[in-house]
Amino acid sequence: MEGKISIVTGGTYGVGKGIAAALSEAGAKVYVTGRSVSNGPIGERITGITCDHTEDADVAAAFEQVLQETGRIDVLVNNVWGGYERMVENGEFTWGRSFWEQPMWRWDSMFSAGVRAHYFASRLAAPGMVARGEGLIVNISHWAAQKHIGNAAYGIAKAATDKLTADTAFELRSHGVCVVSLYPGMVRTEKVMQAAPYLDLTNSESPEFVGRAIAALAADPDVLRHTGKALVAAQLAIEYGFTDVDGTCPRPLTLADV
Repeated sequence: MEGKISIVTGGTYGVGKGIAAALSEAGAKVYVTGRSVSNGPIGERITGITCDHTEDADVAAAFEQVLQETGRIDVLVNNVWGGYERMVENGEFTWGRSFWEQPMWRWDSMFSAGVRAHYFASRLAAPGMVARGEGLIVNISHWAAQKHIGNAAYGIAKAATDKLTADTAFELRSHGVCVVSLYPGMVRTEKVMQAAPYLDLTNSESPEFVGRAIAALAADPDVLRHTGKALVAAQLAIEYGFTDVDGTCPRPLTLADV
């Protein structure tokens, strides 16, 4: 990925932070965006831009900054997401409630800071990719798009993410631009590790592993064969021959596993 310009939305913590680190390690110049991101250099070949992805003006300004500084966007990773906050309210874990008992703010957050944010960022990145006849857009998604996991709002939002992938891929394919959904497995994010004593992490992945999957896709001259699909990070490791940061090869999950 030497010389490629990447944007990772929601890149402050967790999966997004790992993706940014892996893309940088692969040689890309990486910009990360998010409300808690510090402006300016935050790592080797990584630049932060403070940005609220629920505010279109913020996002437009961030993408304009990248274009002014580099002239292009080669890879867009739509990782920013809402709805994970305040899982415990008034002492009760509300994430798994039935849909009629779910707070409406959770639905709104998943769509405004998630699906809509992905759509708007893709809209900003697409024109330059179309003009050059190449590019990669990765929407971080989840098996919840295909199976009830957690709560109904989560599944609906992830299904919408995969539909966003499919339809934008249909419109961009003839322009040489690839769009995919990417499913991580159990990722050892900061929050997951806080609950490590209660979890089985034997088949887990580092946040950087997801980034290595994206780097492999970005380096594939025939990446368009994947466009419109929902891909599994661990399956891509088998296809492209990369490992996790500790040298392990996590087993790809299936719908039955999740």
